[in-house]
Amino acid sequence: MAQKLNRIKVMLAEKQRTNKWLAEQIGKDPATVSKWCTNTLQPGLETLAKIAECLDVRVSDLIREPKDM
Repeated sequence: MAQKLNRIKVMLAEKQRTNKWLAEQIGKDPATVSKWCTNTLQPGLETLAKIAECLDVRVSDLIREPKDM
């Protein structure tokens, strides 16, 4: 089972945005964004920064703290 390292899915839901919308905003394949949302794959730091900017949140809002895992 993959560790839930990011909170991208949660933040998208809070901002009422979809995986497809995010993929279009940052120029990534929707399948890649889906893998991030299921924590099958993790985005790089530069990509996390782009995601945070699109969602108007801090990068730290997209990452789970070790105590939360």
